[in-house]
Amino acid sequence: MGLVALAVLLVPFADLAIHTRDPWGELGRMVAGLAWPAWGALESPFTALGLTVAVALWGTLAGVVLGFPLALLFAHSRLVRAGCAFVRSIHELFWALLFLQVFGLSALTALAALAIPYAGIFAKVYAEILEQTPRAPRDALPPGSGRLARFVYAELPLAWAQLAAYTRYRFECGLRASVLLGFVGLPTLGFHLETAFREGRYHEAGALLWLFYLLIASLPWWGHKRLIPLLLVGGVWLLGPWPNVDGALLWRFVSEDIWPAALLAGDWAGVLEWLVRIPALGPAIGNTLLLGLLGSVGALLVALVLWPLASRHFGNRATRLAGHGVLIFLRSTPELMLAFVFLLLLGPSLLPAWLALALHNGALIAFLVARHADAITPGMPGLTASGRLAYELLPRVYPGLLALLYYRAEVILRETAILGMLGVATLGFYIEEGFDYLMFDVAFFLLLITAALNIAVDALSRRLRPREAPLDDPCIR
Repeated sequence: MGLVALAVLLVPFADLAIHTRDPWGELGRMVAGLAWPAWGALESPFTALGLTVAVALWGTLAGVVLGFPLALLFAHSRLVRAGCAFVRSIHELFWALLFLQVFGLSALTALAALAIPYAGIFAKVYAEILEQTPRAPRDALPPGSGRLARFVYAELPLAWAQLAAYTRYRFECGLRASVLLGFVGLPTLGFHLETAFREGRYHEAGALLWLFYLLIASLPWWGHKRLIPLLLVGGVWLLGPWPNVDGALLWRFVSEDIWPAALLAGDWAGVLEWLVRIPALGPAIGNTLLLGLLGSVGALLVALVLWPLASRHFGNRATRLAGHGVLIFLRSTPELMLAFVFLLLLGPSLLPAWLALALHNGALIAFLVARHADAITPGMPGLTASGRLAYELLPRVYPGLLALLYYRAEVILRETAILGMLGVATLGFYIEEGFDYLMFDVAFFLLLITAALNIAVDALSRRLRPREAPLDDPCIR
């Protein structure tokens, strides 16, 4: 309630104006394009789909290779924990913008943009899974067994199913992230989607969207573990050609270009002058935090409204099927893609970004809460549907709903920053502007600010999150 009250107080400071002339007409044209997709207008869609899968697969695999050794050190090294928190707090699109300056529009940029933040995520989640394994098998090993023997014989077999399940889930996230990399120019499915939407070719955009949804829905079949080696081999062919990496250029970018010249010269007065010249830093941070707060509260309200639509305790089979369809559509569509569509409808303001964050994250939370509610057996027969919701189910699922909301708060803030790439005046807007105008020192400094904000919000959400709330296994998600 405190977050809701704070959001209500701050709403007047948010730019929620509608700047388009005919939003309903534009929405009608988009719906018509989705209903009657122009399959014949697509040019080489399977190449874009194959590249999307290849980037997601190899990026996820690279994240596993980098993150798994870090997971073994995660609980024992504060430096490893801090490094992982930093790399995962920066969104994949920002990593792509950074590597784009060195590797260009190549597969290496896409793979690095996925592998680095995923390594931090895998390290944290794998470490948590390993910590939850029972101690009895480790204690039963012969005295003097080394750390490697304990891990191979007593920890890994018990945690393998959860590790594999979370890796599959992260690969699905990698597919969505791979699509989004098209928004910075990489030729994945998102590049063709953005082009079709910007040029008003909504029937072609509808066909591309249906391809994306079919790709996600058919993942259990084409993503079977027996097919993974074939996909990896085919992915290498699709990812080429590989760029020639200039080591001197890379070292100059890392050691000089991304740092202020005054800092490298030791001129602290010049550093202060450089900081003052950074445009709209205060308003950009304020808009980022404000949009993150509004997105979190909006996700809470959307989840409260939508979860009964997919629960077995309400409605009939047809309404539950429709409710599941709505939730799958909203949670499968990345926030950036939703925000891009709303931006075309409503114009550049915080409103499209707010709607995208609230709908996507609210649908994801509602889906998990509905599954939790389906496992509850009501104990008071004869109640009306509203009574069952208010007096039996909502009090029991609400702690888990709040825990999920605070779990998503850090993710919402990460997405808030990148929505600036669509023209919303958050930190992402000025980060992309810094890269566009070759002001790498400014862009990198704003990336550090973004990472610091994400780490702070993640720490705050962990303190606010209910400790004993029943949650679904994150690996199953």
